[in-house]
Amino acid sequence: MFGHWSYLVMLGFVVVASFWLEFAFRLRVLRDPKRLLKTLVLTIPLFIAWDAYAIANDHWFFSKEQTIGIFGPFGIPLEEYLFFIVVPIAGLLTLEGVSNFLPTVKRWLRYLKRNEA
Repeated sequence: MFGHWSYLVMLGFVVVASFWLEFAFRLRVLRDPKRLLKTLVLTIPLFIAWDAYAIANDHWFFSKEQTIGIFGPFGIPLEEYLFFIVVPIAGLLTLEGVSNFLPTVKRWLRYLKRNEA
């Protein structure tokens, strides 16, 4: 449907699905460069190594027809490098969003339990 833009469209969905949490719950994740850097420094090298190994051993490949055609080191396309940045940040936002919302859910459950009788 989207051709070579489909990967970027999917990344856009990840951004839309998770980045709103930053503002809805006032997480301040995106405003903490040290925390973001720690997250990315821990994940990006692992993702690159995994992809480089898989590509070098013909476990998978990236089609030029399904990507925008810009390939970086190790034959990894630009979209994949963007994935390495967007997904860990989305994961961190989701974790923080759930952690911040969980006390509210517990309060609701206590309230409901008290008012059942």
